Amino acid sequence: MINISRLAKGFLLVLLANPAVASPPKKGPVIVDYGPVFDVPATAYNLKSGIRYQVSMDVAATAADQTAVNRNLESAARFLNMQAQAGTPTADLELAVVVHGPAARDLLTDDAYFEQFGLPNPNSGLLTGLQTAGVAIYICGQTAAYQGFKPADFHAGVTMALSAITAHARLQAEGFTLTPF
Repeated sequence: MINISRLAKGFLLVLLANPAVASPPKKGPVIVDYGPVFDVPATAYNLKSGIRYQVSMDVAATAADQTAVNRNLESAARFLNMQAQAGTPTADLELAVVVHGPAARDLLTDDAYFEQFGLPNPNSGLLTGLQTAGVAIYICGQTAAYQGFKPADFHAGVTMALSAITAHARLQAEGFTLTPF
């Protein structure tokens, strides 16, 4: 029979002995209030400076709790923050996020979100931070129409695409690499 408390103590000791795991994640510097990341060794495989990286992300999932920030959208902030913390110049990065499916609600204005859920959109600050950092955010027009959303229902700066597939095809033709998650 395994002694769970001994196993838990051993795991805790491993965490405390490893400063990369034991140290708390840091937010910023690109998106100050979102996207915390952990320190990793400076020798970690990373992007090369001086190369222009164009990255696109696909976001379809949303949080089950309407009061929570969408962790998939926050991954965009995490990507920018981790690269900046690792020394990648922000000028070397161009990021686009394509949103469709249930995650469309996370791009709504506070008023439109309130109308749907009775509270302001918990993603508003994150969306503002991403857009301030130059992240292009696209909403699938097919999703928007299917869910009954109008262009005015979306946060300022969100661009409506004909479809998510169309947005991805165009971004890839323009040199963006779609992340595999």
